[in-house]
Amino acid sequence: MPDPSGSTSDPRKNSGARFERRRLLALGAVAAAGSCGSRADLGSGAASGGSRRVRWNMASSFGSSLRAMYGAAELLAENVERMSGGSFQIRLFEAGELVPALQILDAVQDGSIDAGQTAGYYYTGKNPALAFDTCVPFGLAPRQQAAWLRHGGGLEALRKRYADFGIINFPAGNTGVQMGGWFRRAVGGAADLAGLKMRIPGLGGKVMDALGVSVQNLAGGDIYPALERGAIDATEWVGPYDDEQLGFHKVASHYYYPGWWEPGPELSFLVGTKAWNDLSAEHQAIFEAATQQAAAHMQTVYDRENPRALERLLQFGTQVVPFEQDLMRAAQEASEDLLSTEAAGDGGYTDLLESWRSFRTETFGWFSRAEQAYARFAFGSPS
Repeated sequence: MPDPSGSTSDPRKNSGARFERRRLLALGAVAAAGSCGSRADLGSGAASGGSRRVRWNMASSFGSSLRAMYGAAELLAENVERMSGGSFQIRLFEAGELVPALQILDAVQDGSIDAGQTAGYYYTGKNPALAFDTCVPFGLAPRQQAAWLRHGGGLEALRKRYADFGIINFPAGNTGVQMGGWFRRAVGGAADLAGLKMRIPGLGGKVMDALGVSVQNLAGGDIYPALERGAIDATEWVGPYDDEQLGFHKVASHYYYPGWWEPGPELSFLVGTKAWNDLSAEHQAIFEAATQQAAAHMQTVYDRENPRALERLLQFGTQVVPFEQDLMRAAQEASEDLLSTEAAGDGGYTDLLESWRSFRTETFGWFSRAEQAYARFAFGSPS
């Protein structure tokens, strides 16, 4: 997963004029009296179905350069306003405009914003179980993650964790299986990882650390120069669509797959419980429907754009290669040990882990038959 700020040299970054305008809006919001919590204009009447007017501020952990991710939040705001006939509006802010990228949960919790777009595993320091809200190494693929959240008890279990922070969470979209990252030199088996300097955060970083990697966590704008001058030997990001924009292919020729630490990362929309309860039933239904539209949109953008970007990378001369099975097996063993260690002494985490593992066994059994058999025949081997 990328540095959430999206602070890069991405050529699609908003113009300076637009960024300055949004910065002034953010400053204006901060200067507004008191909290930025849910506000209703009772004097203006309703624009839709008798619901009073509501104005929310939502902050994202991502910058607008990450078009699929940030674009999902933009779509959410657009659809909420459209479906409510203008009676429910959400003002969206990029990472750092109103709230630092990794403080979205804190800002929703204290009521300084009404809602946020982020990834649950950014907050495992507050509760390790929140990693499952996004993904864990060797976990569920995108459709499996969605099925577990919506129909396998995952969302209910995670909402109990978020309730401790006065927050309700909604699935916000998936990147799809991520790539394994960019390496300046080829790696073979697990032994080749020893001493490698790699930028990789989260649980994936902990697994790599267990395999002898010198793990670093750099801000987005620092990765390219660090890779270029050899301060790091490798970095992970997302996949071809986002990775191409950062130019990693110009300084690292080996592009590995799959990103076993992020097989299906799901983002989340976090909403303050008070802000949610202040909504009418109609506005609640509108917001929930809009989250589902936004989530579906994000996945389809990646599914459309990643193949195009990968083809351009191949034409550039990038060597796209799979990780060796020996490395994958060693990483999987380290990952399972890590999850079990996290569960030690935490009954709630243990219950969640056991339920999740049971679901994983069932869904992997099904996918290994119909899905995998078809893919093996129809997709063929990568060229």
